[in-house]
Amino acid sequence: MTTRTLQKVIESAATSDGAGVKLRRSLGSSQFQRLDPFLMLDEFGTENPDDYIAGFPNHPHRGFETVTYMLDGHMLHQDHLGNRGDLKSGDVQWMTAGRGIIHSEMPQQLQGRMRGFQLWINLPAREKMKPPAYRDIPASQIPGVDLPGGGRVKVIAGTLVVEGKATPGPIQGLSTDPLYFDVALPARAAFAHPIPPDYNAFLYVYEGGVDVGPAGAARVLKMRSAGVLSAGDVMAVTAGAQGARFILLAGKPIKEPVVQYGPFVMNTHEEIEQAVRDYQSGELTRV
Repeated sequence: MTTRTLQKVIESAATSDGAGVKLRRSLGSSQFQRLDPFLMLDEFGTENPDDYIAGFPNHPHRGFETVTYMLDGHMLHQDHLGNRGDLKSGDVQWMTAGRGIIHSEMPQQLQGRMRGFQLWINLPAREKMKPPAYRDIPASQIPGVDLPGGGRVKVIAGTLVVEGKATPGPIQGLSTDPLYFDVALPARAAFAHPIPPDYNAFLYVYEGGVDVGPAGAARVLKMRSAGVLSAGDVMAVTAGAQGARFILLAGKPIKEPVVQYGPFVMNTHEEIEQAVRDYQSGELTRV
């Protein structure tokens, strides 16, 4: 088996979105910083309410999926269909925008820490215009597995395999077959996991740091950086002296053209122009 190496590092950059929410963007900071099928990864994290209180008022999406993972805090999702979802610490929302959704994501706290991630995952052309759908996953439904060498993995999507035992996460059966783990390791602890060789994979360190790759050829990945992995059958990391927390993401590439205009992600410029017209006319959200 071939251990994946650290092929590329994307340092997150400070930016803002919504009504001025401060965050850090790694994947998706430009059209050249994507990793099929992943379009964007934002990390938000602050104890200053001025950085998040304005939230993300009503805005549209078409053609992809958004995954919101709350580490700390309380966020309320509402959409034009009347759906409501309360996301609290440890919860996940997996939203398929499909043909169109208009929604808002607003903080439900006036003080305290707000921390988490939002990931955008592309949809293949045949699924871009399917009806929108949601799955709100409470923290209690996300399996946590203790590692034999120390550490713990939360399994959000895909299946974790440790010492021959498989632990499936709540998200299964999607066309991109995503794997989404939240991994916590104590100092100098190691973690390795198989990944299908034809899948793209990366990890994002949000606490501490890790050495990525096989012994003797490992490279350091620092906090607040995304590490794109090379081809191979297995990913392997070792936590640094301060331990580490990171998310590991892998998925089956779609291998189709990507044309993005703000909150719309399609395959052609003509489809983007149609999405804009549909939003302006109200057709975007018409059932």
